[in-house]
Amino acid sequence: MSEERRGLAETCAGELQEILSRYPDRRSAILPVLQLAQREYGWISDDTMREVARIVGCRSVDVYESVTFYSIFHRQPPGKYVLEVCRTLSCALLGGRKLTRHLEERLGIRCGETTPDGLFSLREVECIGACSNAPAMLINNRIYEDLTPEKLDAILAQLRAEAM
Repeated sequence: MSEERRGLAETCAGELQEILSRYPDRRSAILPVLQLAQREYGWISDDTMREVARIVGCRSVDVYESVTFYSIFHRQPPGKYVLEVCRTLSCALLGGRKLTRHLEERLGIRCGETTPDGLFSLREVECIGACSNAPAMLINNRIYEDLTPEKLDAILAQLRAEAM
């Protein structure tokens, strides 16, 4: 058993039991256990998926389907700052795709990639619930609204300064 797999069951035992106690059918706990694993490790590896399957008593493929369906889960180690641009209707109509292209150009990466220095990961996600102030994005789960390319440049500069 790898360190990571042993670690989830050991280092998060109390929280894991609390999560499992809320679900009469342990298989129903796939998503909260995956969220716990991602908080612990920052991403969901193949080993972690197998461990979650063992913990909740389901097949690894069931966990894999959940991880790949929901955009909240990272399949690779993310950058320090995870930039998630909303791509649903309101944001798309008000320039969301333009923002993604702007970020790709400024960061020198494509959507789904991480900068070589490990500072930024760029993703497009489904609705983040900020339709009234579109276009919007999340950075490490914090909402940024009414975005423009100029605002993005200022945000990137601030994040780079904070990272130093």
